[in-house]
Amino acid sequence: MFRNFIAEAVLCAVIYFGSFLASRGGVHILSSLLLVFYALGVYICRFRESGNLVDMKGLFALAWVGGQGIACLQLSHLQTDWSVWTWLTFFLAYIGFCAGYMRRQSMPEHVALAKDGVRAGRLLLCACGLAVASWVCFLIEFLAVGFIPLFSDKPHAYSYFHVSGVHYFTISCILIPAITVLYWKVKEKRSRRDYVLLGIANITAVAVPVLCVSRFQLLFAVGFAVVVYILTNRHLNWKVLVLLLVIMVPVYVGLTVARNHDVEYLNGIFDMKNSSTPIFITQPYIYVANNFENFNCLVEQIAEHTYGVRMLFPVFALTGLKFIFPELTASPIYITKPELTTLTMFYDAYYDFGIAGVLLLALIIGFAARKLTVWIHKGGNPVAYLFYGQIAIYLGLAFFTTWFSNPTTWFWLALTTVMYLFVGYQKKEEDGRWRKGLK
Repeated sequence: MFRNFIAEAVLCAVIYFGSFLASRGGVHILSSLLLVFYALGVYICRFRESGNLVDMKGLFALAWVGGQGIACLQLSHLQTDWSVWTWLTFFLAYIGFCAGYMRRQSMPEHVALAKDGVRAGRLLLCACGLAVASWVCFLIEFLAVGFIPLFSDKPHAYSYFHVSGVHYFTISCILIPAITVLYWKVKEKRSRRDYVLLGIANITAVAVPVLCVSRFQLLFAVGFAVVVYILTNRHLNWKVLVLLLVIMVPVYVGLTVARNHDVEYLNGIFDMKNSSTPIFITQPYIYVANNFENFNCLVEQIAEHTYGVRMLFPVFALTGLKFIFPELTASPIYITKPELTTLTMFYDAYYDFGIAGVLLLALIIGFAARKLTVWIHKGGNPVAYLFYGQIAIYLGLAFFTTWFSNPTTWFWLALTTVMYLFVGYQKKEEDGRWRKGLK
């Protein structure tokens, strides 16, 4: 186990060093290909070993190392050569994750979810409860701000559609499609009422993000459900996945238009070296590449570290302390352009403690990912798959934002914990009856 890790670390170091030299030499395509092919190789190896398309280490390699490979193409004028410290931090983040993810025990045989009418009923209650809470909170926010983003002419209307504390519940409807997948897996016979209730709940999961003009929430809802579907189905229905992709592309484009972001506006922000690059290439490219540029801005420009203040933001936000002590959230943000504010998973860790903070966070996340992978293989409570699905999404979008210093992340995890206890309570009841039977 340890020897394998050392061998992987050495190979990764060689790849990163080669990519660094190629980038500094202006051979950006080679710099990119080294990292991209390495990430693809890790993903393929992990898939062959685990048989899991959403293996956490594989996803993280694709997002973190592969994302850096895409950024190394330097297709935008916003991009520059990264600092040596930036390269070192990117490398240590991946190696730290791998060290935490090392297998310390054999993987238990996967236990499939059993049909369970009681648990299915509770999952249905969770989905319906989230739908009702989402609509109620959406109405509260509408009455408070006086507009619905979809019908507003403001370029960033969604940014103003927030009532502190309430918005967490408004957007929690995006958990519903994944819950529906679990319900379908554990429910043996479904009634017409079940179809109607789940239909209404899932319409909510789509309608609220559309009304909020939030592309991310919509994509998260679908992506989360797809991850859970892959986890719980050994024989995948590829037609369903392709159909979802075909549907999501025009919806994503439509929401982009609804946000009053036309092609000219976006091209002006992205500042591509080739102005004729199609927007459907430019937009995803910048949404991946510029996050690493923002990280490099932090490394090169940071004046002093904040020693935990950035990573503790969820505590300040969820307790309301940010309103009492606004200076806690007053630290400047270092980015290439005001409109491009996504930051990568490890931005705040570096802001707080530098390279040491990134390495420690990567170790913790890798260790937690390994434990969670072992946990769901043991079977039992179906809500465990929701934990895995969320963390898998965060790792698969490691280039996107500071997931673990985002209060919404912790709110969703707390909400999932409540559902886990609610749905899993049946097991305690059964254990109690079983022990009485022994007596």
